[in-house]
Amino acid sequence: MSIKIPKKFLSVNKDSSSLAFFRIGFGILMCFSIIRFWLKGWIKSLYIDPKFHFSYYGFEWVKPIEEYTYLIFVFCFVAAFMVMIGLKYRAAIICFFLSFTYIELMDKTTYLNHYYFISMLSFLMIFLPLNASFSLDNYLNKKKYLTVPSWCLMSIKLFVALIYIYAGIAKLNSDWLFEAMPLKIWLTSKYDIPIIGDSLLQLNWVHYLMSWGGMMYDLTIPFLLLYSPTRLFAFFLVVFFHLFTMVLFPIGMFPHIMIFCSTIFFSSGNHRKALNLLKKLLINLGLFFKNQEPKEYDHLKIRNQNKIALVLFIFFFLQAVIPFRHIAYPGELFWHEQGYRFSWRVMLIEKKGESVFRIYNKENRKSFYVQNENFLTPLQEKQMSFQPDFILEYAHYLGNYYSKKGIKNVEVYVDSYVALNGRLSQRIIDPNVDLFSKKRSLRHKSWILPLNDEIKGF
Repeated sequence: MSIKIPKKFLSVNKDSSSLAFFRIGFGILMCFSIIRFWLKGWIKSLYIDPKFHFSYYGFEWVKPIEEYTYLIFVFCFVAAFMVMIGLKYRAAIICFFLSFTYIELMDKTTYLNHYYFISMLSFLMIFLPLNASFSLDNYLNKKKYLTVPSWCLMSIKLFVALIYIYAGIAKLNSDWLFEAMPLKIWLTSKYDIPIIGDSLLQLNWVHYLMSWGGMMYDLTIPFLLLYSPTRLFAFFLVVFFHLFTMVLFPIGMFPHIMIFCSTIFFSSGNHRKALNLLKKLLINLGLFFKNQEPKEYDHLKIRNQNKIALVLFIFFFLQAVIPFRHIAYPGELFWHEQGYRFSWRVMLIEKKGESVFRIYNKENRKSFYVQNENFLTPLQEKQMSFQPDFILEYAHYLGNYYSKKGIKNVEVYVDSYVALNGRLSQRIIDPNVDLFSKKRSLRHKSWILPLNDEIKGF
């Protein structure tokens, strides 16, 4: 099965410099991200040291491999470096996608939207000829291509735009717009930031301004970037917005990644100038094959375009539909979080919880309470305390653990209280339900107690 692309659409070509620029920048950022992860000791603290790892449903088999986990990161780094220089690009981007996604799936505790973004973007890049020019593949194959089909460039733009738009749609809710939550909680805690921390960030109108401004930014920035007269202004907005959020919140590489991704909207002429400057630098450093230029071809013809079109259609269809899967679950999304992940909902909730687990021996009718710190790291315990799917998985882990210790007919109960976006805490899990008897699934979890409030919106 395939999708037929109109010939008129296929005849439109774009300068390949834009794809080459994007490939190099992407590779640099990924290499730096992996090095940063290694140097901060996160490989050991997040994946090797923990006794237990929270898994994604259907991916329970994806686990760290003890000390050999370092090799996964080495493999991922090498793949990212090969993507950057354009060496065996197709194999390199496939290896990067698989290794990075494996890392992302090893422990649900570390879930971040920008990790998911990188996984999906690298998957998209598998089907795009980002090595058409300014790559080592050009020298190995002794040919490079000046232009590529326009849909290659449009695919990246569409994906970046989709992320922003869906992040904006997610902000169209009563907590964010009418209560300035959770920004009001976060900003008032930033009193130690110089100049603005103990002044502007404490003002109520500033909280609302930033809430509404953030929503408007997400919904409009893709269109401002697409429209050439407003593009430069939009780019300055992108830089300011992401650098400002980086100052306020510990969100790692995400600001840098989104700033870079916004450059894809600039004209190919800008990308070509940047590549020429890089070329001159490499020549001066003796790192460029200046006397072995590959033969130039006007246009790259991509094989199986219609089949690739089908893959991309499915990809974008899923990206458009998956964020709305929460509609299938009754109750308040921010509370039960069924369908919350993988939906581009960025920094919308502030939840704090406390979960106390009780192990009950049905045979002798005796019970005892669990010290969570004996099994979980502080980060794992924090994430587990307010997310029902974490609570269920941990309950199963405890049930299996104590069953192996010789306790027969184990039952696991939890008394869990959660506070959402400044509300008073309330019980989130039915304390009379044996969680060890409840199977993990994508079905609605009836043992999650409803929120005593309503949040209107998407």
